[in-house]
Amino acid sequence: MKSLFRLLGFDTLRKEYAYGDDPVLGYTSIRRQAERWVRSTCGYCSVGCGMDLGVRGNQIVAVKGWDGHPVSHGKLCPKGLSEHHTLSAPDRAQHPMLRNKNGKLQRVSWPEALAALTARFRESQRRHGAHSMGVISTGQLLTEEFYALGKLIQLGFGTRNYCGNTTLCMASAVSGYKRSFGSDGPPGAYEDFRTADVTLLVGANIADNHPILCQHLDANAGGYLMVADPRVTKTAMMANLHLPLKPRSDIALLNGMAHVIIRNGLVNRDYVEKHTEGYARLRQFLLEKYPLERVAALTGLDPQTIAHAGRMFGHARRGMIAWTMGVNHSTQGAETVSAIANLSLLTGQVGHSGASPFSITGQCNAMGTREAGFTSSLPGYRKFEKKSDREELAALWRVSADRIPEARGLAYPDIIEAAVSGGIKSLWIIATNPIVSYPNQEQVKKAFRNLDFLVVQDGFHPTPTSEYADLVLPAAIWGEKEGTYTNSERRVGKANAAVKPPAEARSDFDIFFDVAATLGCKDELFPSWAGPEDAFNEWRRVSKGRLCDYSGMTYAALEAEGGLQWPYPEGTTGNAVSRLYSNGRFEFEDGKARLHTVENDPFPDGTDTRYPMILNTGRTVEHWHTRTKTSQVAILERMAPNAWLEMNPVDAKALALESHARVDIVSRRGAVRGVELRVTEITAPGQVFMPFHFFETNVNEVTHDAFDPISREPNYKQCAVRVEPAARR
Repeated sequence: MKSLFRLLGFDTLRKEYAYGDDPVLGYTSIRRQAERWVRSTCGYCSVGCGMDLGVRGNQIVAVKGWDGHPVSHGKLCPKGLSEHHTLSAPDRAQHPMLRNKNGKLQRVSWPEALAALTARFRESQRRHGAHSMGVISTGQLLTEEFYALGKLIQLGFGTRNYCGNTTLCMASAVSGYKRSFGSDGPPGAYEDFRTADVTLLVGANIADNHPILCQHLDANAGGYLMVADPRVTKTAMMANLHLPLKPRSDIALLNGMAHVIIRNGLVNRDYVEKHTEGYARLRQFLLEKYPLERVAALTGLDPQTIAHAGRMFGHARRGMIAWTMGVNHSTQGAETVSAIANLSLLTGQVGHSGASPFSITGQCNAMGTREAGFTSSLPGYRKFEKKSDREELAALWRVSADRIPEARGLAYPDIIEAAVSGGIKSLWIIATNPIVSYPNQEQVKKAFRNLDFLVVQDGFHPTPTSEYADLVLPAAIWGEKEGTYTNSERRVGKANAAVKPPAEARSDFDIFFDVAATLGCKDELFPSWAGPEDAFNEWRRVSKGRLCDYSGMTYAALEAEGGLQWPYPEGTTGNAVSRLYSNGRFEFEDGKARLHTVENDPFPDGTDTRYPMILNTGRTVEHWHTRTKTSQVAILERMAPNAWLEMNPVDAKALALESHARVDIVSRRGAVRGVELRVTEITAPGQVFMPFHFFETNVNEVTHDAFDPISREPNYKQCAVRVEPAARR
């Protein structure tokens, strides 16, 4: 593992950033020495690393890992080590900007901006109906901000059409957990990576995407690691067994492993009989439809390898399965999560040390918005359709129960489609960048052009999305505001304001607070609130008794302990590792988990003679999502300044293409031009891979806008393309 950390640049970056020396950043190189240190939590991915921020004046001049932190143990990845440089980026949004009659964005005061927002949204709702207003949020706000925003949108503006950017990454995990266990919420903990006998990673390149988790795997000296991924990723290189399955054959592999477990008598019959429903149906389905010969044909793996993987997991005393976007980014994402849950339930591997079906979340606070955000469920994992849940929440908030929606509104892709068709006329986008991140870019551009009013609230301007805005609101970012994030293992970590935001930028919490005041509903929605801690304390009361119980937490305890895992009921003390469903009781009325029969369907954008290759997309360790932040950090840009396309030597030879040549990638929807080709055996024949971070060569010009019918998450991962020499222009 040490060699992997060196490969990712951790050692070099630690020396350069830990105490303020930054000779390679491209900025003026001076010795910066911190006057004080502020403890906080990283604002990038969902690992939830602890960090110390070195402050001089009103500038964070250094970052180092928090020694002894229960998640990161003093380590940070390249993005975390350089995160403070995003605060002083030249493209920080600093003033409200309103588009004038000449079509130009011009600076306005905050009162003018807030008046324009509320007046234009209310006018749109008056003319076209309450639900003609849509809101698309993010996974990077603080939980207190998500909680305030949900109340503001659902109760203040009265529109159901509010969804998070998390729909583009985590909705399938949410839906899969609900289908199998009755509620959202990852059951396990990071400690399980250290204690499992057998760990199966499915579509999870954590070495690039969640690199600090690698140390937890590395600490498991006796564990057996299997990695199912079409590419030979850095994570696959760590594995005892790499399963290079064909794209979109995860379900077949999981069904094949379950077939082996049943056929070899490895089912935990006592657990299945007491704690699950649907075993007889699943057994017949798997034995009849997923014999190893069929699974081998679907996955491209040989039957012996599939049988070995199934036996390894079936014999494990402690078996863990973890996944990320390779599973979720699919029209069958939710069903794939159900197939993962099947394996864990059949073997009784839920709720004890080393045993968990574990979704590794994407953004730093995707969990917070899932718990408190009032988007895909009511706060506290309550259900829209359940009358008693609506009444309980209304009583806590002292509002009429008929104001609580009986069904969720449109999901992210449906909001975009409604804007294209005219059903959504005004839109508020908060801390996300769909002009880079949304699949089939022409669709989202049509949506924006069709709106009457678009507000973009972000810490940066201009961005590709804010260029379309009628109103830009400048927001504070990580390091400039206070609140909490919840990481993938349900650990609530404290984020602190070390410095003030630039110029007129305000925290998202303050913006929502001020919008509510302008709208005239602040006292009703945010009674006696003075700041984020008041919102947190109300959320503690709202979550009390729920699966995601925060009621025993306080800001002081979170800071002292380096975060606490929910459920953490009132009266709890200490910082013990927490797991869900350890008593075998799940969140259905009968307490039993559901086993689902899941068929492996072909992906929707199949190959043919014109588009013979399968494009896969993903992330790289140096960058974050659409590079709004990381493109501003010189050393990260130098490490990965441009996108590239990976292709196997067999295909490159057949196409007479050489490494470093410029190529065009063409799909049925569009093209990406002039991308550097990298010829490598990391990618299998017939497949190509491209990272999605780069607006300049945006892979989402070609991706397919097909969505999971259950979760509404996009199918980013399989797209038919052809690759050809770059056209001369």
